[in-house]
Amino acid sequence: MPDTTKGPRLTERFEEAFELACDLHRNQPRKSTKVPYISHLMSVAALVLEDGGDEDEAIAALLHDALEDAADRITAEDIQRRFGPKVRTMVEACTDTEPGFAGGEKSHWRSRKDAYIQKVKSADGTHRVSLADKVHNVRCILRDYRADGEAVWDRFKGARDGTLWYYLELAKAYRAAGATGYLMEELEEAVGRLKRTVD
Repeated sequence: MPDTTKGPRLTERFEEAFELACDLHRNQPRKSTKVPYISHLMSVAALVLEDGGDEDEAIAALLHDALEDAADRITAEDIQRRFGPKVRTMVEACTDTEPGFAGGEKSHWRSRKDAYIQKVKSADGTHRVSLADKVHNVRCILRDYRADGEAVWDRFKGARDGTLWYYLELAKAYRAAGATGYLMEELEEAVGRLKRTVD
């Protein structure tokens, strides 16, 4: 019999967050695919839990894109009210739009990515949710590149060079901020594999 006394206990809070994530992203596919967006959120939450994350981190994983993709339907204050300040802080740390973004046109791609890299470098505490998000993103880019070739870059505002630059710089930023462990190694390995494959 497996020992079920170890690891985080998931409560109805996690179920509530999962239902909310499904509702917020219900009609959203992954970028230029037919894959439901919730698959990404589930994968990020799984990576967080498999890395030893607690329930708050798993909830933040499910909601990490809510403030970017559903800003007209949910706010940081809503997240804090329903799930607490720790979850809000982690979701905001994963968000590359300006505080108070309420949907509509986002600011310039490069300025948002530069700001996010600086946010990673200056963050204290855990990077687990953010790292899990980036690990899954890079894995998906690599998979789609192998399937679709150079056409995959048409999905990204940064195109080929900008996207590669962003993930290479992010890996350096996490490491500079003191991130260690399985997810840090996974990100470096995935980014390196993507660059080698593309080159």
